[in-house]
Amino acid sequence: MENSRRRFLQLSAGLAAASASTAATSVPSLPTVRIGKHEISRLILGSNPFYGYSHASRELDQHMREWGTPERVCEVLREAERNGITTFQTNGMDREIADVELHRKQGGKLQVITLIKEKPEETVSRIHPIAVAHHGEATDIAFRGGKIEDVREFTRRARQTGVLVGVSTHKPEVIEFIEERDWDVDFYMGCVYNRSRTPDEIRALLHGELPLPAGEVYLEKDPQRMFAVMRKVRRPCFAFKILAAGRMARTPAELDAAFQAAFAGIKPSDCVIVGHYPRFKNQIQENAARVRSILGNVS
Repeated sequence: MENSRRRFLQLSAGLAAASASTAATSVPSLPTVRIGKHEISRLILGSNPFYGYSHASRELDQHMREWGTPERVCEVLREAERNGITTFQTNGMDREIADVELHRKQGGKLQVITLIKEKPEETVSRIHPIAVAHHGEATDIAFRGGKIEDVREFTRRARQTGVLVGVSTHKPEVIEFIEERDWDVDFYMGCVYNRSRTPDEIRALLHGELPLPAGEVYLEKDPQRMFAVMRKVRRPCFAFKILAAGRMARTPAELDAAFQAAFAGIKPSDCVIVGHYPRFKNQIQENAARVRSILGNVS
């Protein structure tokens, strides 16, 4: 307990010091895109690590959940604001919503994009996000099961709430399907690694030549497939899991390459969503600087 408290104090002190440094040096804003009436930073803060969705192991999930107290999450949200991030993408679960409410109570101004599976009216009425998107896992299940019209019905209901409306997916073909039929949506969220394939789909892709690996599968050429579709569609796209859930974040050079590939692969009107787990270093500050270096500083 004492060790955990000490780590929290160390992190808070580190982020506070970073804040003072940021204020003193007047760090430039991040590049933004406009969707509707909203200015959205091209680096959007994701939430998975805060709530134990590591996509790696049960132990790391627990590690993240124990660290991600409301106080720590809100401190990271403040650090995101200090570094030019304007927008936070999170799920519509009670804990996530409570953290958004606490952030605002403390004076935070981050815009929120909420990823949900049903009842958009309830989430919008509670935390007033700028946008809602149909949850990617649920989208892919519906698409595979021939029930994609259920997703379209969700977008129709979401449109009635007055916020931006999107669809999230791990499958490039879902974005193509929706675009060809010109659904009434404002944006797409696309996982650059198609981690929702069934075992049979993976076997077919590998031509049965290799045994199936244990756990989630992240294939090297997947980002190329998703980026190609994102460049082709006219609507803005938000690319997520550009670091393959941390698998492409082992060294600074690897991080640089992943961010560069993402921004080279998407349109100028597109953004990336990146989750951060700043338990051991200030990842927010590092990645904001990385994005400014790639895209150019703005005043």
